[in-house]
Amino acid sequence: MDTFSFHDGNITDLIESRTLDVRHDINHNLEMHSSLIRRLSQERELEGHLGCVNAVAWNSKGSLLISGSDDTRINIWSYSSRELLHSIETGHSANIFCTKFVPETSDELVVSGAGDAEVRLFNLSCLRGRGPEENAISPSGLFQCHSRRVKKLAVEVGNPNVVWSASEDGTLRQHDFREGASCPPAGSSHQECRNVLLDLRCGAKKSLADPPKQSLALKSCDISSTRPHLLLVGGSDAFARLYDRRMLPPLSSCRKNLSPPPCVNYFCPMHLSDRGRSSLHLTHVTFSPNGEEVLLSYSGEHVYLMDVNHAGGNAMQYTSGDASKLMSFFPIVNGVELQSSASTVFHSGFPLKSNVAATLDKCRKLVQIAEKSLKEGADYFHGIEACNEVLDGHGRLIGPVLMHECLCIRAALLLKRKWKNDAHMAIRDCHRARRINSFSFRELHILSEALSQLGKHKEALDFALAAQILAPSDSEVAASVENIKKHLAAAEAEKSSKGNDGMSKSEPRAGRVLSLSDILYRLEAHSDASQDGPRSEREDSDYDEELELDIETSISGDEGRDFESNMLHGSLNVRIYRRGDSATEIGRANGSCGSPTSSSPNDRTTYQPEVVIDMKQRYVGHCNVGTDIKQASFLGQRGEYVASGSDDGRWFIWEKRTGRLIKMLLGDGAVVNCVQCHPFDCVVATSGIDSTIKIWTPSAPVPSIVAGGAAGPDTADILDAMESNQRKLCRNRDAILPFDLFERFRMHEFSEGSLHPF
Repeated sequence: MDTFSFHDGNITDLIESRTLDVRHDINHNLEMHSSLIRRLSQERELEGHLGCVNAVAWNSKGSLLISGSDDTRINIWSYSSRELLHSIETGHSANIFCTKFVPETSDELVVSGAGDAEVRLFNLSCLRGRGPEENAISPSGLFQCHSRRVKKLAVEVGNPNVVWSASEDGTLRQHDFREGASCPPAGSSHQECRNVLLDLRCGAKKSLADPPKQSLALKSCDISSTRPHLLLVGGSDAFARLYDRRMLPPLSSCRKNLSPPPCVNYFCPMHLSDRGRSSLHLTHVTFSPNGEEVLLSYSGEHVYLMDVNHAGGNAMQYTSGDASKLMSFFPIVNGVELQSSASTVFHSGFPLKSNVAATLDKCRKLVQIAEKSLKEGADYFHGIEACNEVLDGHGRLIGPVLMHECLCIRAALLLKRKWKNDAHMAIRDCHRARRINSFSFRELHILSEALSQLGKHKEALDFALAAQILAPSDSEVAASVENIKKHLAAAEAEKSSKGNDGMSKSEPRAGRVLSLSDILYRLEAHSDASQDGPRSEREDSDYDEELELDIETSISGDEGRDFESNMLHGSLNVRIYRRGDSATEIGRANGSCGSPTSSSPNDRTTYQPEVVIDMKQRYVGHCNVGTDIKQASFLGQRGEYVASGSDDGRWFIWEKRTGRLIKMLLGDGAVVNCVQCHPFDCVVATSGIDSTIKIWTPSAPVPSIVAGGAAGPDTADILDAMESNQRKLCRNRDAILPFDLFERFRMHEFSEGSLHPF
């Protein structure tokens, strides 16, 4: 939507100001400016891998790029020449999922983590004097103490001695090169590595109100560059966790059964915090460049932004009861919560001058555009973006009347658009509007519609009746009341019919082949069970894992290229081991940890749910369902923009402040997983299912919201692409056999011996 400008201003003005003001901040503004982002196009395609490229990262100077792939190689690329400098045969026996340069080592030390559960350290100086084909070097360090796939590595700025690894075995380990360069494999008789910094094998939560009691398979971790003692982790539940390393207990061995340590903060959008047995989980977590914000990317969901410092004005804390309060009607006493007067500073920090009146006039016009979209029943996306610009871009300038109107319009547009969780966003807007004006019926009516969409007809009726009291002559409100009553009557009749039927679901008979629905039914019925299983010796894809299963799949590397309607094509064989099978017993003998001794039934009665930090912005349009390594990243040294890969082969860039979509580019034949911005230049590296890495620079002759030039033809209809992604997000995820389904098998017992290919 080009009817309003971007918040980073005019690039010509910034360049002119740089000649008068040599502050480093000006250069930061120029690095990732909106005018440059809108000209991004593919400059180069780096060829050198033979499989999916699962990890890319720049060195601190931006002179080198490192990549890791399914081909178990680490490649080092030159930024200036775009040439392959080294291709290292790592010796990993499974896909490399993460790789990093170790800081302060003159870029000679690199580290990798892979699906074989190993962390390997390499010294590039060993390659000096060798020919281009002589790439096999022995690792300088070999850490085999994890029992499941290593999905993410973290390093600390200025620290050349330590690397942290997050694994699906539920532990985050600290590897200090000064204490040893190797360790025995997990489960061996001599395996006693005291390097467990976080033991979260009993740390996952089904919902905010439930105590942590399941294994949290870690998918991602990050260390703040500005406050290195802060550690962020995310995994197989909906909650990202922030830890202060100075407050954690001493390093321990995984042989000890420990309760999860207390964290500084939990992060989770409120509407995702009480999903019960949902398969929702995080694929990536990261700090902003200044360390004040975190970005969370969810599988089957969107990307969300949160504040680290919950005392800040934009952050919001909530508890388990607050989510349910949003669904319940309560009168507001003493009516109006007025918006604060116009500040002397923009939200972005730029001083206000004489353009306040012009900005307010622009906001009124944007509200009119949004209202027109609502009345005409078309172009909901751009109407919502217009409201986002008013509320998130200039919320400190507009008065309570305009804010109330804009909140109601955006809520109504969200209900019309019906993208995933739009109804929850509408509920949030309506409650904000109620605090501004408690005598308006409009937000009550919209609230009732939102709750009806969520199937909460009883709660919807309360709000609809309240709206009818304030507007007794409004025909639309009256019709809504009658419609909700019909839904309630139908639901009661169905409930009564089921009660009289007396039929109950029968358990699947022992020994027979289970269908996927049988498996899911039994998973839900036994969701409280938790037990670790053996490490797979043949994990070869981001989609598969042997937990208490033996999974064979061809969804890996070049074989997984046939993506149609988000379906993953390939053969899949699954074997479920009984709890008493030898494979499971071996896992126990190898030191797999069960529930800590401190976790007992009595703990449930005394458990106090944590306080959680809520979202402050949501980024929509992409699709994250198929892979567990999909990243969301901040772009630029100021982190003014947010980017994410997508299952449709595109990658998306949004304005961080407003959530406005800035650019959509075609970056892969199937899935874009990795998006990494250059430390100083307006250059981005992306990778995914393809065996190549794409380098993007602002070289397109004309700015646009879609990709052009070397990246392929312009997307004819941006909305078609985003709506297609939303349909995939809302589709039954069982149809694509998601990874998290298999991960949940290790939590449960099955009497059946095997599950034949689906």
